[in-house]
Amino acid sequence: MKETLQNTLNRSATKILRPLTRIMLRNGVSCGNFEELVRKAYVDEAFALSEEKGGKVTVSSISAQTGLSRKEVKRLHELNTEQPDPNKQKYNRATRVISGWTNDPLFSYQEGLPKPLKLNNTDTDSFAHLVKLYSGDITPKAMLELLLEAECVQTQQDTVHLTKLAYLPGNDSTEVAFILGNDTNELIQTIGHNMNSDNSGNKRFQRKVSTNKIAKEAKAAFQTMSAKHAQALLEELDAWLHEHEAKEPEDAEYVSLGIYYYESKNNKDSSHEA
Repeated sequence: MKETLQNTLNRSATKILRPLTRIMLRNGVSCGNFEELVRKAYVDEAFALSEEKGGKVTVSSISAQTGLSRKEVKRLHELNTEQPDPNKQKYNRATRVISGWTNDPLFSYQEGLPKPLKLNNTDTDSFAHLVKLYSGDITPKAMLELLLEAECVQTQQDTVHLTKLAYLPGNDSTEVAFILGNDTNELIQTIGHNMNSDNSGNKRFQRKVSTNKIAKEAKAAFQTMSAKHAQALLEELDAWLHEHEAKEPEDAEYVSLGIYYYESKNNKDSSHEA
């Protein structure tokens, strides 16, 4: 690895770590805890990369790659931190319910607008039936509480109205912490894939638009306009994905496309320094 590339990677890692560290500090995660996670990630990825290349993978070879002792590599490799994340299930199922609500003609108008749904009703166009079709084994009551907490729905007497077309829970909740890991992981993996791909036809889509010269009075208008166009695009893509879902689980694969909005507090934002 060239020294210039290593320096660039070090700066890039710092840019990634600083906002993550701010979240960790805000929620009481110690430096020692985070260091353990980094060490574990190094060991797991070193094993994964070595296995992809083929050949014999040993604790000694991983120790040489990571700079960790063989005893530490063995300990971290045997350390099981992978536990089922209930937030992943809630996030996926809430997203599927909202998608079904806006895309399934049974629960939406021809224009794609979600219908108000009866809460305690056995009809096929009720909220209970929507949840039964799209949330797996989560009960209508539990799904309603989840969507109410995220302010995605409002209830009026015995009717529930969808008010947000995306599942976005409140700040610093365990659900948002899951999104932090899941969506950031996907973006970094996409960039990593493109860095390692020589074939331009094999590169994955990853673009953004930005400027450091936008007029202050125009910033709010851009945020509103970009949100409107981005939401329309995501709804169109979501409808297409809904139409092309596999009938059987063994025939299904995972894909995603994400859009985000960002603005710096000032022109000296560290994430855009050269």
